Amino acid sequence: MNARTWISGLLVAGALGGGGWWWWQQQAAADAPQLRTAKIERGTLTATVAASGTLAPTVQVQVSSQVSGQIREVLTDFNAEVRKGQVLARIDPETFEYRVRQAEADLEAARAQVGVQQATLAARRSDLNRARINYEEALRDFDRKQDLVARNFISPAERDKARSVARALEQDVAAAAAQIDLGDAQVRNARSTVQQREAQLASARVDLGRTVIRAPVDGVVIKRSIEPGQTVAVSLAAPELFLIAQNLRDMQVEVSIDEAEVARLRVGQRTTFTVDAFPGRSFEGTVMQVRKASKSEQNVITYTAVVSADNDQQALLPGMTANVRIVTDVRNEALKVPNAALRFKPPGWSEAPKSAGLPAPLAVAMSAWLPEAAAQASGGGLQAYRERLERELSPSDAQKARIDAAFAAARERFGAVRDADEAERPKLMARNRETMRAQIAEALDPAQRKTFAAINAEIDARRAAGGGGAPAAAGAGSAATAAGAAGASAAAAGASAAGASAAGASAAAAAPKVGDQKAGDQKAGEAKAADSKAAPARPGEPAAPAARPGEPRPAAGGGGGPGGQMAAFRQRLERDLALTDAQRGQLDGIFGGMRERFMALRDAPEGERAKLSERLRADMRAQIGEILDPAQKKKYAEILVELAGRSVARGRVFVPGPDGKPVPLELRLGLSDGAFTEVIAVTGGGKLDAGDLVYVGVVGGPSAPGPATPARPAGPRL
Repeated sequence: MNARTWISGLLVAGALGGGGWWWWQQQAAADAPQLRTAKIERGTLTATVAASGTLAPTVQVQVSSQVSGQIREVLTDFNAEVRKGQVLARIDPETFEYRVRQAEADLEAARAQVGVQQATLAARRSDLNRARINYEEALRDFDRKQDLVARNFISPAERDKARSVARALEQDVAAAAAQIDLGDAQVRNARSTVQQREAQLASARVDLGRTVIRAPVDGVVIKRSIEPGQTVAVSLAAPELFLIAQNLRDMQVEVSIDEAEVARLRVGQRTTFTVDAFPGRSFEGTVMQVRKASKSEQNVITYTAVVSADNDQQALLPGMTANVRIVTDVRNEALKVPNAALRFKPPGWSEAPKSAGLPAPLAVAMSAWLPEAAAQASGGGLQAYRERLERELSPSDAQKARIDAAFAAARERFGAVRDADEAERPKLMARNRETMRAQIAEALDPAQRKTFAAINAEIDARRAAGGGGAPAAAGAGSAATAAGAAGASAAAAGASAAGASAAGASAAAAAPKVGDQKAGDQKAGEAKAADSKAAPARPGEPAAPAARPGEPRPAAGGGGGPGGQMAAFRQRLERDLALTDAQRGQLDGIFGGMRERFMALRDAPEGERAKLSERLRADMRAQIGEILDPAQKKKYAEILVELAGRSVARGRVFVPGPDGKPVPLELRLGLSDGAFTEVIAVTGGGKLDAGDLVYVGVVGGPSAPGPATPARPAGPRL
C-alpha cells in the first residue's frame, strides 16, 4: 500500500512537473518578440513633391484710370465678356472739357501773335530798304563833291561834311538789318508758342478721352471695384477699376515650394492636382516656370512654381486652392524596399561589432584590427605611413619629391586592384606594396635604407601576428594567410587606405554569403561610411552614379567605390552617346587622369574635400564635353540634368539569416516615394532581389511597438 501510494505520488509529481515545463515554454515563446517581414518588390517608383497653390488666369489685366474724377456711369459687371476697346465706365468729363476749351483759346491767341510779329518784320524790312537808299544817295553826293574840290569849285569842308553824312547813313543800314534779325527771332518764338499751345490742347483732349474707360484686351471681367458716383483719385498709383482675365480656358497654378524641395523641380515635369470643388477629380498640367525670387513668411522661405492647367470645360475658377503633386522622377523596374524596413532594428541589436562564433584567436585579431581598419578607411593609411617615414628618415627635399612620386604611383596601382579577379587581389596587393617599398628605397641613402628596412620589418611582424597597428597599405600582405577572412578584409581596408575605395568589393570577397556576415559586414559598412565622408558622392558622376533600367546593377556585393561607379558612368556615356573609337580612347584618358586625382583627395584636409571633389567633377564634365560633337553634347547635357536631381543615400535592412536570426545588409539607396525606396546596391556584401524577405517590425512580446497578442490562459492546457 505504501509502495503504491509512493508510485502514485511520483507519477502525479512528474505530470505536474511536465505540465509546468510545458507552460513555461509556452510563456517564453509568447513573451519572445515575433518579427514581422515584408517582401522586396520590383516595379515603378515615382517621386513627387506635394504643395498647395492658387489658380489664376495665365493672362489677367488690371484696368485702371489715368485721370481723377467722379464715376458717372459703369457699363459692365462681373463675369461679363468684353471686347478690346469696349467702353466699361465713364468719368465726369466737364472739367476736362473746360481745359480743352481753354487750350483752344490759348492756341488762337498764339497764332494771332505770330501774325503781329510777321507784320512787324515786314515794316522793319521797309525801313532797311529806305536806309539803304539814303546811304546810296549820300555816297553819290560825296563823290560829286570830291570832284568839285579837285577842280577848286567848292571848299574841302563841304566834301568832309558829305563824307560824314554817308557814314551816318551806313550805320542806319546796319541798325535796320539788325532789326530784321530781331523780327525773325520774334516770329520764330511766336510760332514755338503756337506749337506749345497745340501740345497743351492735344494733352487736354487726351485727358478728356481718358474719362472713358475701355477694355484693353478681350476677356472676362472677374473683378469690378467701382460704383457710379464713386470718386477716383490718381496720385502715386493708379487705382484698380476692373480685373479682366484674357482667357479662362488657359489657367495656371502658382505653387509655393519649400526651399528644401525646390532643387528637385525642373521645367516640363508632369503634375497632377485636385481642387476642393471637385472631390475625386484630378487635373493635369506641367511645370512652366520656377521663379528664382524667394518669399519669406514667418522665417519660412518658399519659391513660386508656375504649373499650367488646361481648363477647356471652364470648370476651374480663379482663386481656387489646388493641391498639387509634381512628379520629380520616375524609376521603372526599380528594386524597392519598404521604408519600414529601413527604420527597423531588431530588439537588443547594437552597433558594436560581433565576433561570436569565431575562433578565439581570430576574434582577438579582428577586435585588434577592425578599429585600425575603420580609421584607415578614411584615407589615413598611406598618409600615416608617409608621416612616419618623414619623421624617422628625415629625407631631403629631393628625396621627398621622389617619395611623393612613389606614393602617387602606388595610389593608382591600388585603385586598379579592385577591377582584378578576387583570387588575384591578395597577390596584387602584396606585389604593389613591394613595388612601392622598392621605389622608396631607391631614393634613400644606405643609412636611411637600414632604418627603412627596420620599419618595414616591424610592420610585417605586427601584421603577421594579427595585431594591426600598422598602415594596411604599408603591410606585407601576409594578413590574408594569417587571419583568413579577417585578413582579406584587412587587405580591403588597405586598398581603401591607398585611395582605391575598394573596401566594399573586398568585403564582398571575404564574406560572399549573407549568413557569414556577423562580424565583418558591420565594420565593412562603417568603413564604407567613413569612405563616403572622405570623398562625398554625387549622383550620376564618378562618386555616385544612379542606377537606371538596363544598366548593370552592382546589387550582388560591393561595387560601391568610385572605381565601379566611374565604370558605370562610363558605360552610360558609351551606350547613350554612341561614342566613336577615337572618342572612347579620349574618354579612357579622361577617366584615367580623374581616377588618380580623386584618389589624391584622401590626403586633403577634411573640410576641403567637398569643394575639391566638386571642382574635379566640374573639370571632368568639361573635359568630356570637349570631345563630343554638337548632337552628343545636347544628349550629354540632358543626361547631366537628369542625373543632377538624383540623390544617393545609405541605409540598412535586416534579412533572415540561415539560423533565423536577423542579419544586417548595408545598402545604397536612391529614389523614394514615401512608402518604398529604390535599392541601388548592396555595399557590404550579400545579395538582395525581388521576393526576398526583410524585417519591418515586431509583432507580440513585451518589446513590440504595437498592441501585444491576447494573453494565454494560465496553467497547462490538456
